[in-house]
Amino acid sequence: MTRLNRRQLLTAAGASALALPVGASLAQAAPPRSSAPNYPARPVTPGADREAANGWRTLAGQKVGVITNPTGILTNLRTIVDEMHEAGTVDIVGVFGPEHGFRGTAQAGSSEGTSTDPRTGLTVYDAYGANASKMEQLFRTAGVETVVFDIQDAGARFYTYIWTMYTAMRAAVATGSRFVVLDRPNPTGGTARGPMMTTAYTSGVGAKEIVQAHGMTVGELARFFDAEFLPADAGGRLAQLDVVEVSGWRRDMPYAATGLPWVMPSPNMPTPDTALVYPGTGMFEGTNMSEGRGTTRPFELIGAPYVDYRWAERLEARGIPGVAFREAYFTPTFSKNANKVCGGVQVHITDPSAMDPVRVAVEMLVAAKALYADFAWRYDSYDPARPYWIDKLSGSTRLRDQVTAGASADEVVGAWKAELAEFDRRRQQYLIYRGPNA
Repeated sequence: MTRLNRRQLLTAAGASALALPVGASLAQAAPPRSSAPNYPARPVTPGADREAANGWRTLAGQKVGVITNPTGILTNLRTIVDEMHEAGTVDIVGVFGPEHGFRGTAQAGSSEGTSTDPRTGLTVYDAYGANASKMEQLFRTAGVETVVFDIQDAGARFYTYIWTMYTAMRAAVATGSRFVVLDRPNPTGGTARGPMMTTAYTSGVGAKEIVQAHGMTVGELARFFDAEFLPADAGGRLAQLDVVEVSGWRRDMPYAATGLPWVMPSPNMPTPDTALVYPGTGMFEGTNMSEGRGTTRPFELIGAPYVDYRWAERLEARGIPGVAFREAYFTPTFSKNANKVCGGVQVHITDPSAMDPVRVAVEMLVAAKALYADFAWRYDSYDPARPYWIDKLSGSTRLRDQVTAGASADEVVGAWKAELAEFDRRRQQYLIYRGPNA
């Protein structure tokens, strides 16, 4: 094969650009310019890196319990636990693994169990599913004086890591432990979206009353939880809450603009684009449609054996801001509809700043319900009082009832306008990071 040098390649590219159909212009041939804002060139530095650069001095002289997973890394790609342990300046008395585990080997709904970490020799306690009493017991067993939380969140109420943090905060109140959050960017940005959780439908995928896409970093959520929920749930606030802030991040900044490496927070969160759509398309867990688990693009590929080309056509005709829909066919290797050919769509993000992931998913649900008689809500017989998983994900029966009754997407989204505005008002005092003019 003939190899071209750089000059030849550029010449060939120029010739190709000029070889246009009659009447076409260079402007028409050029790719469209991005409408994304110009973000500042200053680097984004997570709280963990800032603390490491400080010699972990915030944690000196304390018996430290670390809640983390594979996302708890420095920009050198090494875990904070390994770095702290080898530095010798932090007395780690235990590591606490959330869903998927400390080293990230478990699938959705699973954990790694309690074991000894072979690299460090530290005890890793299984904290997934632990209530406040159990977490308190684990902290006392390990002798924890300071709890460190460092996990990359995905920005959705039903992503369980924030509830592991909340449970740990309740346990820290009971043990009088200090709580330190090594903060990280919210990959969905800083805008709150979606319906409010109602008390009757709280669960492990939504333990307290916040909206579906909370638009906060875990450090901001910790401040919110400490003031809004702990006094009633834990009998008081934390003895001390410290947030080691991210530097260089602002609320309108998508993860791709941070320059930070992406480590999968869970096995089905492979890319920052996954995180952008997940607060919406995660609701398809509550249907009989595949949410793309068992494919390489979970939560972007959505479909079922009964879906055909009409779904993509109807969605594309809606002109939904920030996204485009490609007709797609896929065969999940596990989870719902495993080993069955599914018709459906791939959600392509065209403008992250214009996209509302919850609105996108509502549009998809409304269209699927209207088109296909086989569309159904997932029914869980183990919880006869609250059998529909979509109710736990969306926070109440309202979304399911509206979609089932044939409501439009505008009607569904409009139903939570007031509660979203009230949540946004309440959270303002706990926000750390500001917008583009900060």
